[in-house]
Amino acid sequence: MKPQRIVILGGTGFVGSHIVPRLHADGHTIVILSRNREQHRDLSVLPRASVVTADVHDGEVLRRQLAGADVAINLVGILNERGSDGSGFRKAHVELTETLIAACRAAGVARLLQMSALRAGEGESFYLITRGEAEAKVKSSPLAWTIFRPSVIFGRGDGLFYRFANLLRMTPVLPLARANAKFTPVYIGDVAEAFARAIAHPHTALHTYELFGPRVIELGELVRWTAALIGKRRWIIALPDALGGVQAYVGEWLPGKPISRDNFRSLKLDSVGTTDGLAALGIVSTPMDAVMPALIGGQSWQRRLDRYREAHGRVS
Repeated sequence: MKPQRIVILGGTGFVGSHIVPRLHADGHTIVILSRNREQHRDLSVLPRASVVTADVHDGEVLRRQLAGADVAINLVGILNERGSDGSGFRKAHVELTETLIAACRAAGVARLLQMSALRAGEGESFYLITRGEAEAKVKSSPLAWTIFRPSVIFGRGDGLFYRFANLLRMTPVLPLARANAKFTPVYIGDVAEAFARAIAHPHTALHTYELFGPRVIELGELVRWTAALIGKRRWIIALPDALGGVQAYVGEWLPGKPISRDNFRSLKLDSVGTTDGLAALGIVSTPMDAVMPALIGGQSWQRRLDRYREAHGRVS
């Protein structure tokens, strides 16, 4: 495979921090566009990766940064917006995608990899609606596009297990909206591998890949499992939708916005896929059990595992 010059939007976040080193390992040269490169100098330790300060919403700036590139990757996405009218989601997902497509065409970049989400375009949440609108913009473009639709993503530093672990360490009781919502969490390493294979194999152009893990799990079960991993006994209270809606409204005013009304609307749709995109790319999905106990449980989990082995005569 010939090394490519790749320009990434949104490459300094959780997903990007895993995708960048994976693509770098394939010999690619990577330019990560950021609002402030000084805050992300850690990515520049990779010899063929650089972080450039750029306003990605400025079409002319994007065109200049894309000049000479082979591939553009759009990882930009938000889970919450300022306000609640959908304009923040529309700017981040739809308007930026329009600007990027125009800049790619002007700069002569034919290949675009677009991050989306499972159930994009469905339901009532602005997050999913605008993800779907962005997909439509990509599909109607003349670019050689590939769209990825992941379920919730887990791995080191994620916003799923780590967020709940922090909450569970602070409170003995956790009221939980939409506790019966279903997910098929996908490992960040598998997501990064999917992007790498899409770049390596031109036949992935004009295809959409759903990315999900091997296990369907309800939100309440996931939170209880997280509590067990960190060695905490916690009371998880499943809220009826009426109270869950109130919790979501109140959550918009709390520091860090732990839940919003749009999050609540998203949770009304199960994040479960129908067509295994990882398998289509030749990737065997990684189960949560193989990754999260060591990451979240740390030494306490290892001690419990050692005691289990000793009790069952499995001392290594």
